Amino acid sequence: MKSFINTLLFLAITSIYSQNTIQGIVTDANTQEQLAFVNIYISDLEKGTITDGNGNFKLENLPSGHYNILFSFLGYKTESFKISIPTTDIITISLTPTAIEMESIIVSTPFHKLQSDNVMKVEQKTMEDLKASGAITLSEGITNIAGVESITTGLSIGKPVIRGLSSNRVLVYTQGIRLENQQFGSEHGLGVNAAGIQSVEVIKGPASLLYGSDALGGVLYLNPERFAENGKSSGDLSGNYFSNTQGFNTNAGFKSSENNFKFLFRGSIAEHSDYTTKDYRVTNTRFREQDFKAGIGYQVSQFKTEFRYNVNHSKLGIPEAIGEQSTNRTPLLPFQDITNHIFSSKSTLFFNNSKLDINLGFIYNDRKEFEEHHHEDDDEDDEDEEHEEDEHEDEDEILEAALHMKLKTANYDIKYSLPELGKFETIIGVQGMNQTNSNYGEEQLIPDATTNDFGVLATSHIHFENADVQLGARFDTRNIDILNSINKSFNSFNGAFGVKTNIAKNMTARVNLATGFRAPNLSELTSEGSHEGTNRYEIGNSSLKSEQNFQTDVALEFKSEHVELFANGFYNKINNYIFLSPNGEVINEDPVFLYLQDDAKLYGGEFGFHLHPHPLDWLHFESSFEMVTGKQDNEGYLPLIPANSLTNMIRVEFEKPWIKKGYGFVKLRTTFDQNNVSAFETNTDGYNLLSAGLGGSFELFKNELSVIVSANNLTDETYTNHLSRLKPDGIFNMGRNINLGFTYSL
Repeated sequence: MKSFINTLLFLAITSIYSQNTIQGIVTDANTQEQLAFVNIYISDLEKGTITDGNGNFKLENLPSGHYNILFSFLGYKTESFKISIPTTDIITISLTPTAIEMESIIVSTPFHKLQSDNVMKVEQKTMEDLKASGAITLSEGITNIAGVESITTGLSIGKPVIRGLSSNRVLVYTQGIRLENQQFGSEHGLGVNAAGIQSVEVIKGPASLLYGSDALGGVLYLNPERFAENGKSSGDLSGNYFSNTQGFNTNAGFKSSENNFKFLFRGSIAEHSDYTTKDYRVTNTRFREQDFKAGIGYQVSQFKTEFRYNVNHSKLGIPEAIGEQSTNRTPLLPFQDITNHIFSSKSTLFFNNSKLDINLGFIYNDRKEFEEHHHEDDDEDDEDEEHEEDEHEDEDEILEAALHMKLKTANYDIKYSLPELGKFETIIGVQGMNQTNSNYGEEQLIPDATTNDFGVLATSHIHFENADVQLGARFDTRNIDILNSINKSFNSFNGAFGVKTNIAKNMTARVNLATGFRAPNLSELTSEGSHEGTNRYEIGNSSLKSEQNFQTDVALEFKSEHVELFANGFYNKINNYIFLSPNGEVINEDPVFLYLQDDAKLYGGEFGFHLHPHPLDWLHFESSFEMVTGKQDNEGYLPLIPANSLTNMIRVEFEKPWIKKGYGFVKLRTTFDQNNVSAFETNTDGYNLLSAGLGGSFELFKNELSVIVSANNLTDETYTNHLSRLKPDGIFNMGRNINLGFTYSL
């Protein structure tokens, strides 16, 4: 092993001197006019540039090998193709005008291709698009992606749901590493701030081949913002105000790149009071959040590396009932106090026609939960009620955490991209994780334990003349060692096969078959206690087996210059599905729920169209329909399955001498009745939510100022989402909210 590592380092050092340059010209396919300011980007190398006023470009200090190069420009179809470096050829490329939005590189799948070239169907949204909808939090914003919903406890606590699956069945990746933050609990939120995130990608369906256990239901992949291009610096300041919560968020960042070194940092603060419905404020949905992200990178011809750090501290109120009506922002009891540290390292060694990627991560999650009966009130009679808010600010100093858990996770992901063999691109790799959970509070929901994962994988992309095929296999093992109790191991072999082909002019078909697995988590195996936010007493089951699933996905897509149609259908069969079921008993005034297993199935899909009629390319009509049904083998329905929904939107885009990237939209989202409910759920009525927004960029003091104005639930409708944890208490979701936001580029 030592000899192998020394060989890799020797090759990396000696190949630094193998520096190459490519150059070319970009023109309009119809007029042959040379295009200025076209974006050119090589994702593997994370290097890019733009064309000059004559359409020319040059990229220097490039390693030898085969790479995908991307050309994108607003108003033109994005083009991508493979180049071999070194080359002395002048690259000439013609871009075709189109009203279709620009495509971006998909990062969450292993071969980093445009979605139009990808075998797997992956949804991608930029944070700019999600912010335009007026979402207050990231967990709310991702619900604008087809097939994605969120289980919520108030406003600040939300968990992603992909096609009816959530909790540990959906894996979240941030900064290139898997996020571990005690996500087993339904009342535990996403724990990631939107500031400093470039885009969001969603793999819908089993992704155990790429990510191992816990990716049985899909992956939410958060791409961090890019470093500045070499020789450039930039900064920005942004802020948002939300009328419903009388809350705000602000963030500021700066990044620079010079002489192969690059760095960035970004800080943000958010504060919100209780959200309001048409009739009342929902007590203790208030929260505070502070977030800081930083990164440093170094890049030469044959080697690149970057280190990123993110610390997030949040204080989240846990709503229980309608009580105090105020606009205070300090959470009441009970509340969560969470600090999450994420350290990540990402390095690549480039060899002739191959590369080695090494991703390392460490996550330190410190979770505290405070409850009313732990308040030390010896001097309560002497306190002045008029200073109640000040008392809450000092509460964590005089309170002892009822629940205090520290989760430390170290993980690694090492992949080697082999030299291409004819039509084959192949990647082999190993992934693993070491995780320890420790308790320090008065109560204990899950025990002290150590978890170790190890997986080995191989996957290939095969290029045929009329089709692309992707296949792979993987073996995983997970060991859970619970101190002074049980030691359990879970093993699984999984595979995937997919094909993409053009079945007619402008029509693409994708078929993907994949298996996935999920080992039981600590909560399911050992839980014993009441969970705040869910109002139930949970009892674990140490005899649980791993969940194993097989999913079939079929996706059809028609795309012409002015019309896009899509239909994505899936059928997901899950063996040993783990679920909670009440046994009729009550402990500490909470109903008792047991963890049980049964086979289950989920099926449904997403369907829609996008029309931008000629010659009104600035006008867009978009419509989409989402549906999912989940059942146990006994034909009983699964809990927490999203209701079917229909979204219709009219959007306009415009450019004027005084405004750039102008847009406006009106959206109506119809959520239908949810009558397919589990034995301990109740039906949920449907509702309609009307939203609208307007935005654009202006020049102010020679810098760009972007402004957005949006409004959600314009009619102030009172409604309850089926996935709201407050539904059993008869508490409505948020009423009308108006968002005012700006971003100023420095």
